[in-house]
Amino acid sequence: MNITKKVTTLAVGLGLVTLSACGSSGGGTEESGSGSGGSKTVTLVSHNSWAASKNVIAAFEKKSGYQVKVLEDGDAGSAVNKAILTKDNPQGDVFFGVDNTLLSRALDNGLFQPYQAEGSDLVLPEYRVDEGKHRVTPVDTGDVCVNYDKEWFSERDLTPPKTFDDLVEPEYKNLLVVENASTSSPGLGFLLGTAAKYGGGGTSRSSEAESGGGWQDYWKKLKANGVKVVDGWEQAYNEEFSGSAGGKQAKGDRPLVVSYASSPPAEVIYADPKPTTAPTGVADGTCFRQVEYAGLLSNAKNPEGGKALLDFLLTKEFQEDMPLNMFVYPVREGAQVPEEFAQYGPQAKDPETMDPARIADNRDQWVKSWTSLVLK
Repeated sequence: MNITKKVTTLAVGLGLVTLSACGSSGGGTEESGSGSGGSKTVTLVSHNSWAASKNVIAAFEKKSGYQVKVLEDGDAGSAVNKAILTKDNPQGDVFFGVDNTLLSRALDNGLFQPYQAEGSDLVLPEYRVDEGKHRVTPVDTGDVCVNYDKEWFSERDLTPPKTFDDLVEPEYKNLLVVENASTSSPGLGFLLGTAAKYGGGGTSRSSEAESGGGWQDYWKKLKANGVKVVDGWEQAYNEEFSGSAGGKQAKGDRPLVVSYASSPPAEVIYADPKPTTAPTGVADGTCFRQVEYAGLLSNAKNPEGGKALLDFLLTKEFQEDMPLNMFVYPVREGAQVPEEFAQYGPQAKDPETMDPARIADNRDQWVKSWTSLVLK
């Protein structure tokens, strides 16, 4: 979702050295082998956010006999596109980080081969997809939401916005920065959130998609209210947003930013000294739920190692390790999150959601319409 990449980037910006699980290769060659006569390395291809505790990865390596090699390949969109282009000769065995906004693109292009991971029956029902074919395994979930700078609003005695509707009100003119929906995962998530909220625009085969509708009208109002669009999350959050540690250093002047419900705990956990409360808040009525998946790549050189790795991603040990490393929520029943994470980054109570089939039918046309409407 790329929910992960962007929040981990936030943590790095706050001084965290992420414990990305770049296990050294085994005694064989660098390439993945069969797991029987070849190398014992299993390669995970991901976006830039992959992070896990060293001891958790070490436990998997000891138990499975495979050593984990991680190849980070840019943000979620570019990583998925590159994986599709190289699917006949993939860079690794497992791809992690395709979310529900891009899932159909991966499946339609045959990126994954079927495998039902051990523990799939413990995934919460609302996160399961493709159950007949099992080409992907749900791994984590999170919410794309507008964040606000508490101090900025308090100093001006102005109530922060709570909903999509609030964002177009005159008192919030020139305060919001968002990411480009064509280049950024949270930017696309926010666009889909407005489409889920306001409707409008049928499938790309429909005349309604061209003629406009609810979400287009909303974005016209948002544009008239001074929304600022930048390419990606790092620029929006760490440079333009006044409430982040990075934004304060860069003298960001926008107190509203599209980020994640899990951004506030990162601002607390990795601050020195730690504040007693999060300096940023979340507008709960602006959230869109993302789900992130992993899958066994078609033509993987080490499919057995890839299957073992997918099994591992659903273990309680890994699921409970994710919140403070990738700032996402587990999808496995019974997996617990640390108290400080739950306290400062609770999941949205009623986020916008969208069926993956509807995303598949409309995403490209919506992004095209959004680009024409907002950027031109």
